[in-house]
Amino acid sequence: MSTIVDRQNLDFLLFDMFDLEKAHASGPFEGQDRELISQLLDTAQRIAETEYLTTAAPLDAVPPTFENGEAVMPAYVGRALKAYSDAGLSAQSFPVEYDGLGMSHTVSMTVNGMFSAANVAIANYFLLTAAAARLLLAFGTEEQKSRYASHMIAGRWMGTMCLSEPQAGSSLSDITTRADPAGDGAYHLRGTKIWISSGGHSMSENIVHLVLARLPDAPAGVKGISLFLVPQKRLDEAGRPGEDNHVTLVGLAHKMGQRGTTNCQLNFGEDGPSVGYLVGKPHQGLHAMFHMMNEARIGVGHVATMSGLVGYLYSRDYANERLQGRRIGQKDPASPQIPLIEHVDIRRMLLAQKAAVEGALALCTYCALLVDEQKSAAEEDQADLALLLEVLTPIVKSWPSEHCLEANKWAMQILGGAGYTSDHPVERLYRDNRLNHIYEGTYGIQGIDLLGRKVRLAEGRGLDLLIERINATIGQAAGIPALSDHAARLAEAIGWVTDATRAALAEPDLERSLANATLYLDGTGTVVIGWLWLWQAMVAVRGQEGGEASKAFYEGKRAACDYFFRYQLPRAQIDLGLVKALDDTCLSTTPDQIRAA
Repeated sequence: MSTIVDRQNLDFLLFDMFDLEKAHASGPFEGQDRELISQLLDTAQRIAETEYLTTAAPLDAVPPTFENGEAVMPAYVGRALKAYSDAGLSAQSFPVEYDGLGMSHTVSMTVNGMFSAANVAIANYFLLTAAAARLLLAFGTEEQKSRYASHMIAGRWMGTMCLSEPQAGSSLSDITTRADPAGDGAYHLRGTKIWISSGGHSMSENIVHLVLARLPDAPAGVKGISLFLVPQKRLDEAGRPGEDNHVTLVGLAHKMGQRGTTNCQLNFGEDGPSVGYLVGKPHQGLHAMFHMMNEARIGVGHVATMSGLVGYLYSRDYANERLQGRRIGQKDPASPQIPLIEHVDIRRMLLAQKAAVEGALALCTYCALLVDEQKSAAEEDQADLALLLEVLTPIVKSWPSEHCLEANKWAMQILGGAGYTSDHPVERLYRDNRLNHIYEGTYGIQGIDLLGRKVRLAEGRGLDLLIERINATIGQAAGIPALSDHAARLAEAIGWVTDATRAALAEPDLERSLANATLYLDGTGTVVIGWLWLWQAMVAVRGQEGGEASKAFYEGKRAACDYFFRYQLPRAQIDLGLVKALDDTCLSTTPDQIRAA
């Protein structure tokens, strides 16, 4: 069995639960049937297991080094990336008119998930590049698309996103990087960017940096931010990379996980002009960058899910093979030991992992389907789909990065002391996954985004649409005797969400309204995952009625659903209850009171 993917569960999600073949029967993804998708997944799994998985531990142990102003990478990283692009996978989700394969976002995300599972540190390079290329297709000029995006799609060049600065961090209104007109339509950028993933190396012919900066006449705050394309190397008249563009790698940050992805401080314009080109309209850079960031947020949630999945698969196999101890009440030392999985607390920890990981994977897949659905929906439906995805985006980024990290913790625990050693991958998976809590906006930022903005858009239309879809599933499940109690409990949980939302939105003091935004995010996310588990259980019931071939698989789905509703869903009531009560414990505690402790 594979240690990076559960193909049976993927087939269940893609074809049984979400009916991807029906979704692809017409529209822009017509012809992408089960056979074609399975062939693509087979190719991806083979490359991921042979080129990525085998180098995960060595790259973690010996990450890139900073030498002579450059990030020096082990040669096998470049070989793995070349295998990916040579297979056409860097182009898989791009339109055919840009030499892409035209695959749906759902299929592309599923394919890339195998690479993230095998070696996320290498997978990050092309995940970021694809997001940057899509931004250029959405907002760039035709020249920018042909001279830059086309090479990124082909896998010859890579891309980064440059937002944070030493004095600003997540507070983008405080960035100071400047872009001064050069008089020829270009700009000269000057400033420092930090936490830049995937820069500073020479594994590709060029690196395309997408940089937030201010024009000389820019208004203060986020309304004065513009977006610029700044290549690592300038292009000659024929479009070939040539002269250095004075984007200087100052040093590498050393992270606890995902250590093979370079994490850079970059100086622009320090040793000469860093020439850049405006992307989109002046002072509209944040709007354009959020196009990339929202895609990346779904991607971060999916990466977190895949790290959790690999830990689950590994600890499940370990528990099935490792003999230790005897059943409670069996005290005869001469009796044979039993596999760890026979111990009830081990099964509890495996159920906790399964519930988190397979619930999160359903959420990521559902959000990817919404991205695809927008491309084929009637114009009058596109606004609703966009609002629904706006509400789900902070949830899909954050819930997996919290709860699939918790799953990695249980994986380590199942292995006991061995789980905390480098002899097994689970401690590395935990370290890799811990970063997803931070990437593309922290948990707290996502909570403020959800409660402070997303559920308020269009008078709450996005949340209403989500609840409508959840209620439709509740109505179907209520007629299934084995699931009727869960359906009733989920209906009650919808009340927790609506009551908390109503109370927070009615509070005129915005600081108090948002004081428990993180609890709102986690509680609402838990209710959403409960919905997706009820949906999975419904599909499993129908599957069991069809025969005995996959009886244990379907029963496992039912067991994980039972676990989630009995062990996890009740926790959302506590979180959302505090939001509803406008509890001010944290708000009223003063900094001096904490300093004095």
